[in-house]
Amino acid sequence: MSLTLYQASIPVFIRGFHNLSAVLEKARAHAEANKVDLATYVNARLAPDMYPLSGQVQGASDAAKFGAARLAGITPPSFADTETTFEELQARIAKTLDFLKTVDEAQINARAGGTVTLKVRGREMNFVCEPYLLDFVLPNLFFHLTTAYDILRHQGVPLGKMDYLGKF
Repeated sequence: MSLTLYQASIPVFIRGFHNLSAVLEKARAHAEANKVDLATYVNARLAPDMYPLSGQVQGASDAAKFGAARLAGITPPSFADTETTFEELQARIAKTLDFLKTVDEAQINARAGGTVTLKVRGREMNFVCEPYLLDFVLPNLFFHLTTAYDILRHQGVPLGKMDYLGKF
């Protein structure tokens, strides 16, 4: 059985956002139980030059929506990066999931072997769709998902590996 471009992308993205949402809910419960202001978590970062939790959620969202749109050859939705609360971060996740669920499987699979061109820091980058997904989109997505998890773990939220991996 062959793995399609769609199977390697959209379901993986969706799973990652369901897991991220659950991790945020676990962080909310921990904050409430320990009288921690949720803004502490939203603004927390692992290093001074890294994005805070809010930026990690935004980065994950951008990786998935831009990746899905480029793979499908469609225009991605535009989301302002203005989230400052857990409610807004959850809404960003929901909007991302809503978009991902609209991306047509046949449209992505039809682009297998096709090309994606993007500009990164003023430089044009050209990819074949499969390496674009495997070497650029997925590592970028997982970087932001992992960093969001790590920020919350570093803040004392009792998270484990299965929280990151989610339910099977």
